[in-house]
Amino acid sequence: MIKTRSFARPASARPHAPSARPARSGAGYSHSAPRHASSGAVSHRPAAKPAFGSRPHSAPSGGRAFGSNRPSFKGRGNFGPKRGAGGKRFGGERIDYSRFIKKAVKVEEKPYVSKHTFSDFPFDAVIQRNIAKKGYIHPRPIQDQSIPSVIAGKDVFGMANTGQGKTAAFLLPLINKVMKNKEEKVLVLAPTRELAMQIEEDLRSMASGSKLFGVCVVGGMPIDKQIREIKHGVSFVIGTPGRVTDLIKRKVLDLAPYKSIVLDEADRMLDMGFRDDMVFILGKCAEQRQTLFFSATLSPEIKKLTEKFLKDPIFISVMTGETSKNIDQDVVKFTSKEDRFDKLVEVLKKDGSDKVLIFREMKHACDTITKELSDAGFKVGCIHGDKRSRDRIRTLDLFKTDKINILVATDVAARGLDIPDVTHVINYDIPQTYDTYVHRIGRTGRADKKGNALTFVPQ
Repeated sequence: MIKTRSFARPASARPHAPSARPARSGAGYSHSAPRHASSGAVSHRPAAKPAFGSRPHSAPSGGRAFGSNRPSFKGRGNFGPKRGAGGKRFGGERIDYSRFIKKAVKVEEKPYVSKHTFSDFPFDAVIQRNIAKKGYIHPRPIQDQSIPSVIAGKDVFGMANTGQGKTAAFLLPLINKVMKNKEEKVLVLAPTRELAMQIEEDLRSMASGSKLFGVCVVGGMPIDKQIREIKHGVSFVIGTPGRVTDLIKRKVLDLAPYKSIVLDEADRMLDMGFRDDMVFILGKCAEQRQTLFFSATLSPEIKKLTEKFLKDPIFISVMTGETSKNIDQDVVKFTSKEDRFDKLVEVLKKDGSDKVLIFREMKHACDTITKELSDAGFKVGCIHGDKRSRDRIRTLDLFKTDKINILVATDVAARGLDIPDVTHVINYDIPQTYDTYVHRIGRTGRADKKGNALTFVPQ
């Protein structure tokens, strides 16, 4: 039985079973033992999930660190050049720290009234059954406004805040398109292996019972299985630009028959240095095609790509502001490396810090803080680009299913991932750009729930 997922990604109830752990001694650490702890690093790892049409769990390096010149901590308060409210970042943009402070507000807004119900869309009965099983009637704004244009065969550039159901906005009509004509083929590009695999999982849910097959092609694992799946015949190829480019150059993947192309999180792919791969891949696709770009921002570079590769696109934006109004944002000031860690522990011990995502800029820094937190007794996992694909998949599953309640990650986890009920996002390192900050904190405060975002800044 294929496991299904929520199209609009509503939050689900999460079991909560706090457990005690030994208190950690040291400067500034006099609180009682925090909850959600184990004796050390996580050792229980569930098996990988079954594939849709045989999904290989593989991936590109991902999690690329932006800027390698980090301030050193050689004694108290040694953080490089003195900065005020917001100074020039090390390799990044100038960000005023006050932008990291914003109280959550309760805004009485009129609920969005969709023009359609899902039953209004001319989807195949199989798709309608899959939608009905989830009890969904009204589409989210990006779905409501995008689906008719995608069904009509138009090129679309869609913008929406994170967690607003962009995946269903393109997958549902494209599944329907392929069901009508089994010769149709769809290519979906995503910036990270985690997002690619999540899209493929959504595909399995939405296409359940359709007898359509897809393959997830991402780096990090042997390519042979992916090649076999493609040669066996699939309707959907979902992958990262690096692995898709590799398959094209090996003459395994011929994109000439692919007349439906999706670039999900297109701006993130540019941020990660995939521009040349994106241009190469689009140049190999059929000239007469339908191209869909979905993004959370419209940078000048993205605008150039849309002008080059989209034909008379329908522009749809349902953005509701820079950051979600229901995220309580604040800064935590620290004076030294030790002070920063002690204050992190204080945050993690507080009531309400039930599910925490901690972002770091560098891969080795993720490993370091993960070990320190594990030694302190926290149930913590870590994902970044140097981790093996299977390890990343299992760690992410442990976090999603509350086997661990703290996840440390590079920006590989900043975009697109649907992780239910994250109570806190912590920027242990200041993000390189404000756009990165926006996407990081978008992992909390989802489905109209209140979230918390804390950014650690030097005094």
